[in-house]
Amino acid sequence: MSTEIDVLVLGGAGVDTIVHVPELPVPLADSHMIRPGIVTRAGQSGDFVALGTSALGLRTHHLDMLGDDPEGDLVRALHRDRGIALTAVPQPLGTKRAVNLVGPDGRRLSLYDATRTAEADRLPEATVRELAAVSRHAHVVITQPCGHALPALREAGVTVSTDLHDWDGSNPYHETFAHQADLVFLSSAALADPERTMRRITERGRARAVVATAGADGAYLLADDELTHVPAAVPPSPVVDSNGAGDAFAAAFLYAWLNAEPPRRCALYGTVAGAYACTVPATRADSIGRTELCARVTELISGG
Repeated sequence: MSTEIDVLVLGGAGVDTIVHVPELPVPLADSHMIRPGIVTRAGQSGDFVALGTSALGLRTHHLDMLGDDPEGDLVRALHRDRGIALTAVPQPLGTKRAVNLVGPDGRRLSLYDATRTAEADRLPEATVRELAAVSRHAHVVITQPCGHALPALREAGVTVSTDLHDWDGSNPYHETFAHQADLVFLSSAALADPERTMRRITERGRARAVVATAGADGAYLLADDELTHVPAAVPPSPVVDSNGAGDAFAAAFLYAWLNAEPPRRCALYGTVAGAYACTVPATRADSIGRTELCARVTELISGG
């Protein structure tokens, strides 16, 4: 099959407003003086995955719903400036937006505007099929309405990945994505027993590999029925913000996976990219490049 797209990203386009707070939870007070200021920039989960795969040289196309509003203009500009193909389906309710409260240690609390999606939202099936027909792989963000596109992706024969983020292992909304993906990412933050949840995903779905990221503790990889701990990579500079680290991990893992690297090697790529993302302020949308990523993974493998 001839392909024009290496990674088709579905969903997760939006805008974040970054607010630095003195600590999390935010102390109750009449007001707080915020430095280095309040910044609004394009970049939610799908945007960051698309940014990451594109920066690594993968031909990337992003499909999602956007409003005819200032937030949508920011998303369009991000893709245009970074050379990432974007198909924007009109969203009358407006472009997705969120407020991220960022503490001094880089932790964040995200507040998502739930008024900008509706249960009836759909990505046009003809568009999904047309793009999937010329794609190697599809990464599906768990935002509405991407779950409805999964059957068309499966019928097109592309491999599928998804990120369940901070799933608690029981919320049924996430199961549609978890059980129909070949590659599943999730955070271990809300899991009482990460291994049990990871094995349940493989038992009930079609996943060939499941990765649970664990922040400074690295990640856990379940592949070929074997659970492996992958230590975190050392960040190249001070950690300032964890925003986008999981998306960076997924993008780098996909880069290695699509280049036929074994799963553990893919996870090494992910840890390096995730560590790099933690050094990027939340007010910027940036991603590690292929040369630096490959060099740092080579150092890890050689023990340098």
